[in-house]
Amino acid sequence: MASRSCLYAFLLLLAFQSTVIKANTVVLLPQCRPVPAGTLARFEFLVNLIIAQAEFFLRSSNGTRIEDIAPGLVQGPVPIGATVANLDNATRGVIREFGLAAVGILRAIVDETLLRAPLQRPQLNFTAEVFNRILNLSGMTPPFNVYGSPTQFLLVTEPLISSLQFYLAQFTPSIAGNDQQQLAAGIGLTAAAQVGYFRTRLNAMVNSPVPPFTMTVANFTNTTATAVNQLALCGVKNEGLIVPLSLGAENRTTTNVVTGDVNSLSPRRTEREVLRIAFGTGNATRPGGIFPSGLIGTLYRLIVALRQS
Repeated sequence: MASRSCLYAFLLLLAFQSTVIKANTVVLLPQCRPVPAGTLARFEFLVNLIIAQAEFFLRSSNGTRIEDIAPGLVQGPVPIGATVANLDNATRGVIREFGLAAVGILRAIVDETLLRAPLQRPQLNFTAEVFNRILNLSGMTPPFNVYGSPTQFLLVTEPLISSLQFYLAQFTPSIAGNDQQQLAAGIGLTAAAQVGYFRTRLNAMVNSPVPPFTMTVANFTNTTATAVNQLALCGVKNEGLIVPLSLGAENRTTTNVVTGDVNSLSPRRTEREVLRIAFGTGNATRPGGIFPSGLIGTLYRLIVALRQS
């Protein structure tokens, strides 16, 4: 009798533990799950994003290219619509620095992985209207122009670089090998520092209107964050600089210089989320936007072949 009572108690305990596990387990929708892939394929995918970042920052700061900084490191079609931005000297210097840093990251990837130079550059499109469509800034009067002023440049760049940072938060734990993990962690920390710069600059003028528009910086960051989240399809991850208390740190603040989840940890984005944003189509298998011809590499081809939109 005693043994039967113990058996019942044991079964009840198992049932209770199972309920607790289910209650605390986050079940990701299929479109929000990472795509299974090896370390080299993941770095190959990342290279597309870092090349885009390097080209955008270098060309918009002073019109230089990756080839001007590191001959032989990359090859591929010339980006469309790249324009030197109307920036003050201090901002121009920082953006150029970030472009140079991205070139260094590409060199480190070549040094630490089996990927070899020249890395293949995908077709890139940096026209102002591409950014406007992605961030729901089209149709404004006068037209919003990422290259028109330092503030407009920061407003466009911040949500896109934040999305890259969130991808690196997902990317790093999936990497095998100590050297490659250290490389991934270093790239992620650099991206986080850059996002901190953009958000700090914008926060310093958070309640100021953005000339020649009446919308404030806070309004713009909420608009662009909402646009990115809607494209990515996997919940609220990008956030504006002013948020409801329910989204603030510990539900006690509406300021939001550093974006975080419920525990103030960096959100994560998967490859397909990044593609939906960068393409501006909300579909990871329908190229457009910054990458009008898609990306280069095994992981992207797998996503397309599996029709994982």
